Amino acid sequence: MLPKTLEELDYIRKDCYRMVAVRAVVSGSTSLIPIPGTDIAADVGMLLQLIPAISKRFGLDKEQINQFDPQTKALVLRFIQAAGSHFIGKLVTEQVVLQILKKVGIRYTTKQIVKYLPFVGQATSAVVGFSAMRYVGNSHVEECYEIVRQLLEERDSR
Repeated sequence: MLPKTLEELDYIRKDCYRMVAVRAVVSGSTSLIPIPGTDIAADVGMLLQLIPAISKRFGLDKEQINQFDPQTKALVLRFIQAAGSHFIGKLVTEQVVLQILKKVGIRYTTKQIVKYLPFVGQATSAVVGFSAMRYVGNSHVEECYEIVRQLLEERDSR
């Protein structure tokens, strides 16, 4: 269900930032496991759960959007298209998540290379994993927030 007020929307954004922060810590922690590919597999798995959870929290997952009245649905789809979102209102698949991770690819490449350096490399890898997960998650939170904010403004202007 879509938030009805800006205060409710702000609360949802803060709640979603907390969800992202927890996943980012887990992502950083999995970087410490010295088995190749473990951290990327964990990140993909987390994002496959996190992104839809954020969309749903804002009332913007695919099923919720399909239940909107035609006018609201058209507005939301227009805002999503204008934002150029890769996730909102779409089925989030492994391929979609991997495309997004490629956009933060330099961070992930750095994470994989430095991971095998004793101590400093693992710490650097953990920081990079944390920051990459936080970046992807918080970017999605902001996209959802802006779309719902625009929708609320559009409704209030009528």
